[in-house]
Amino acid sequence: MSSMFRSLSEPNYRRWFSGALVSNTGTWMQRTAQDWIVLTQLTDNDATALGICMALQLGPQLIMFPVAGAIADKFPKRKLLILTQALLGACGLLLFALAITHLLVLWHVYVLAFALGMVATIDNPARQAFVSELVGEKLLPNAVSLNSASFNGARMFGPAIAGGLTALIGAEPVFLVSGLGFAATIGVLVTLDRSKLHSTSARKMGKRGILGGFTYIRTRPDIIVVLTILGIVSTFGFNFSVYTATMAKIEFHQDAGGFGLLSSVMAIGSVAGALTAAKREKPRLRMVFGAAGGFGLACLLAAMAPSYWAFAIVLTGVGFSAITMMTSANAYVQTTTPAGYRGRVMAIYAAVVMGGTPIGAPVAGIVADLLGPRASLVVGGLSGVIGLSVGLGWMIFAKHLRVHRPRRRRRLIHLSYDGKP
Repeated sequence: MSSMFRSLSEPNYRRWFSGALVSNTGTWMQRTAQDWIVLTQLTDNDATALGICMALQLGPQLIMFPVAGAIADKFPKRKLLILTQALLGACGLLLFALAITHLLVLWHVYVLAFALGMVATIDNPARQAFVSELVGEKLLPNAVSLNSASFNGARMFGPAIAGGLTALIGAEPVFLVSGLGFAATIGVLVTLDRSKLHSTSARKMGKRGILGGFTYIRTRPDIIVVLTILGIVSTFGFNFSVYTATMAKIEFHQDAGGFGLLSSVMAIGSVAGALTAAKREKPRLRMVFGAAGGFGLACLLAAMAPSYWAFAIVLTGVGFSAITMMTSANAYVQTTTPAGYRGRVMAIYAAVVMGGTPIGAPVAGIVADLLGPRASLVVGGLSGVIGLSVGLGWMIFAKHLRVHRPRRRRRLIHLSYDGKP
């Protein structure tokens, strides 16, 4: 089997990968339909309302993550994921019921977005930590990259399907498919071969156990700088629903199909970035830093796109750099963190990545309303440039980055880095 897909040699992981692809596709269909219905049916092109919806869905990451991480480390992850996946599916089915009966109003979407966010806060660290039980430590970097490819493959097909269905028959069937899609993951979890799981023993944890993730991270300056970069970029740069919805509807006057196509085009770049990361045997910090800078440049180019199709092309670069950064950072943090701390550390990781959106999404929406959608993309681009600057600054002052100019080739500059990562 190709080194890019070596984790699929594990039967349990292969089944998990397939089930997750189905449920993730449904999730992205729901997100696309939800964003569109908020923007076009429940409001009159109100980007601020769209940002608030995103904030409510991701805000619980900032409140519950210490407890969520402790739960992920303490309880059996397979059983925990069966529960969380069932609850996530219920949120989608309830949204469908309200929409099909024409009872859906904006505050319903807000409440369900918040409920989904509460459940996802526990689901996310448990799901990420569970990967190491499916494949073991040796294959973990590759499995993390393939998970990202699966997630973004779903992001490529999901919005396109949702956009087509919404344009043809409305958003209601999209919510139904999303709710039922979680059954695929539940079915996989129930039927996994538990004798082949690389299980870690659950531990009893008191207050110190809940806060153990913070204690561990304090001893890891490399993880601190990674989380700092992710916090900056995810807060002010990863507001993709605001970017694509407002650029499609306000700037380029597209319908639901055009909006869904933008998300799919960006996901093509995302899948390419994830598969590129899957080839690497070991995640590197320099990939995190470089991808942050690439993301900033891509967003700035997208802000200057003169047409819908030019914007769509540049979005592939946005997706590629964003997922390269996220996948490299995720794999680095997971593979360098002991199994006993992994759930709590990944909960902090998720809080940093997702929890910044309650701040950034409303800001992006307000900027789009006041200054136009292009201005919100400029803000995202600057976040990537700042992230690159933070990484380079840490490497220079803490890890001895050296600049070499060969005597015979003065036009070339080489960088060497003598830090361990």
